[in-house]
Amino acid sequence: MATPADKRNIVMPTAALVVIAVVLTVGLVIFANVTRDRIAHNQQAWIKQHLDALVPPESYDNDPLTDTTEVTAPDLLGAAPVVAYRLRKDGLPVAVAIRSVAPDGYRGPLELLVAIAPGGQLIGVQVIRHNETPGLGDAFENRDAGWLDRFRGLSLTQPPQQRWTVRRDGGDFDAFTGATITPRAIVKAVRRTLEFYQGNEDRLYQDGKPR
Repeated sequence: MATPADKRNIVMPTAALVVIAVVLTVGLVIFANVTRDRIAHNQQAWIKQHLDALVPPESYDNDPLTDTTEVTAPDLLGAAPVVAYRLRKDGLPVAVAIRSVAPDGYRGPLELLVAIAPGGQLIGVQVIRHNETPGLGDAFENRDAGWLDRFRGLSLTQPPQQRWTVRRDGGDFDAFTGATITPRAIVKAVRRTLEFYQGNEDRLYQDGKPR
């Protein structure tokens, strides 16, 4: 038969283990929340850096990270819904930056950030995620770092819409030396983003979700 002392010897270690488990659980929850918040903050800072590289910060006065809309157009922007960031000055439209997807890169989809001014003229294009072959398909980052700059000022009428492809396919855009698939995919995705913008310009600046 267990004595009171024996019971205390059993209960005290058990209680200590319970306290330790609770403390560890609370600590893990706090750590997870802090980590999640830090990741979210870093992701916001990352996209803001890309936005500011396309559209000068002094040209808008709203917060494009909160002034967003989610758009769905599988035939033009990619299978999943994408985010469009709206930039305004004194309440007036300055640009929309759409995170469209080029699904047919050489090594998988490329995620783009396409900034478009009112009227449909391109402000600029950035590739923000990709898995293209280093030294070949990723030439827009190093070997031909100015390649994306040629999109600035273009629209669906300049060049004509049918010439929005690489020269090898009869279009107006140079490919990379030794790599055609990646630039072809980017050009097509930018053209399709412009097509989406053309059909949804007014609604992109409104609170509703363009379709």
